[in-house]
Amino acid sequence: MGRATDRRGVLRIDLDNAETGRTSVRRQDSLAVEEPLEIRVGSAGPGRRRPLAVTMRTPGDDIDLAIGFLLTEGLIRSADDVRTAQLCAGAETPNTYNVVDVVLSPGVPEPAVDPARNFYTTSSCGVCGKASIDAVRTRSVFAVGDDPVTVPAAVLAALPDRLRAAQRGFDRTGGLHAAGLFTAGGDLVVLREDVGRHNAVDKVVGWAVRERRLPLTRHVLLVSGRASFELTQKAWMAGVPLLAAVSAPSTLAAELAEEAGLTLVGFLRGNAMNVYARPERITT
Repeated sequence: MGRATDRRGVLRIDLDNAETGRTSVRRQDSLAVEEPLEIRVGSAGPGRRRPLAVTMRTPGDDIDLAIGFLLTEGLIRSADDVRTAQLCAGAETPNTYNVVDVVLSPGVPEPAVDPARNFYTTSSCGVCGKASIDAVRTRSVFAVGDDPVTVPAAVLAALPDRLRAAQRGFDRTGGLHAAGLFTAGGDLVVLREDVGRHNAVDKVVGWAVRERRLPLTRHVLLVSGRASFELTQKAWMAGVPLLAAVSAPSTLAAELAEEAGLTLVGFLRGNAMNVYARPERITT
């Protein structure tokens, strides 16, 4: 199986050491692994599954990543829509197991694989391959606007430190995004890391699908980077009423949050935060 981190020789340059005469030194450094994952989806039977998406991700929790992706893209609605999902050997030598094969349950429509609107993604953008914004505005089956949850601002302010304390991969590499699912009381339920922020969220959502926890009512989803349109959509699709980010949201993220009735918090740092949509859920 693939590793989440790898070691590589680097030349370390530190000009602050000029007085000692050792401004450069060769040493080993840990890097976050980035490898392609192909998601194949279809009905049971030989040759029925076709490539639907390729994403650049950090290996680990790949089944959750695939299932979370299918859920947040509106291709499945629950764990009952998936008959089997397994990690398969790819064509590489040695095998890196960079393929997830998903067999849909009987009666679940197979996704249309259109080369003009494929789901090719990168680790920085989950929807770049789609034809238009209209194509990704998938409607959720969950009415997050009706969720009555409230969260004290003091609880939200403590979450980034709790997320950071649980990021083991980031400690080794400094190069992984994180997504953490918390209760309204601030307890960490599950955390996932990945080079792609959207992959980290899909891994969390896929875990929730397999655990049959959807919708994620009365929960908070915290992401370590910015809050984009795609992450807001993924939160909505999973039934999360509150999405928080340590960095900035985009205009489309704020607009979608308002449309969905989802509370959107940005710049969650220290004891301060900005609330861009549904601020009544945050109590002070």
